[in-house]
Amino acid sequence: MAEVKWEPGQKGRGALILEENNEKIGEMAMSVSGNALTVYHTEVDPKHEGKGFAKVLLEAMVKHARENKLQVVPLCPYVHAQFKRHPELYKDLWTPKEGS
Repeated sequence: MAEVKWEPGQKGRGALILEENNEKIGEMAMSVSGNALTVYHTEVDPKHEGKGFAKVLLEAMVKHARENKLQVVPLCPYVHAQFKRHPELYKDLWTPKEGS
């Protein structure tokens, strides 16, 4: 079973790391500043693509944002696309700007 862990970095940056059997299979890079959680990049190891692991990372990030009352800034193309496709699921976390 895949497990998501928070790996803190410096200056509010860090990543959610997805591991399965002690192997890193995915990562979501992000930072927190004030009440904003900015997601920069989501990546899944190519040999594990198509298995829903990016969604596992997305769900972990969303849970963290809700628990900490953070607003998400989706700079990551994957996260931005999911927020645009399903605005009803993320309306409490994201307010789209004009044209986005």
